[in-house]
Amino acid sequence: QTFANELKFHTKLYNLSENRELSPKVFLSMVSSFLYQKRFGPWFVEPVIAGLDPKTDEPFIASTDLIGCPMTTDDFVVSGTCTEQLYGMCETLFKPDMQPDELFECISQSLLNAQDRDAYSGWGGVVYIIEPNKITKRDLKARMD
Repeated sequence: QTFANELKFHTKLYNLSENRELSPKVFLSMVSSFLYQKRFGPWFVEPVIAGLDPKTDEPFIASTDLIGCPMTTDDFVVSGTCTEQLYGMCETLFKPDMQPDELFECISQSLLNAQDRDAYSGWGGVVYIIEPNKITKRDLKARMD
């Protein structure tokens, strides 16, 4: 929660000083720098940054580790306790240029199947589908045993 509040503060400060919206690439740099500053006493977060470029509407997805090392890619990123299982599921189900409903199904199946194979993982997830004109949020329920 503190980490999120700090990012909100710095994002608003950027918007005021630059008089423009923050692009996902700039936000990744901000998150990476912010995490690296606390590398000797890190926050235990592995952020996933996703968004659309404000000028071109090109998708952007990236993640960082605990000390802010960024990883950008064109297809998918994974983060959390079941990363090994997620990589396998995402590599199997992901294909380029999917429609929003296909992408939701791919993400949902990958997340739920990976969570079933990892005892430390949670009881569901939240899937956000980002499109140029809307953001769709759907909650996933998983086994609770």
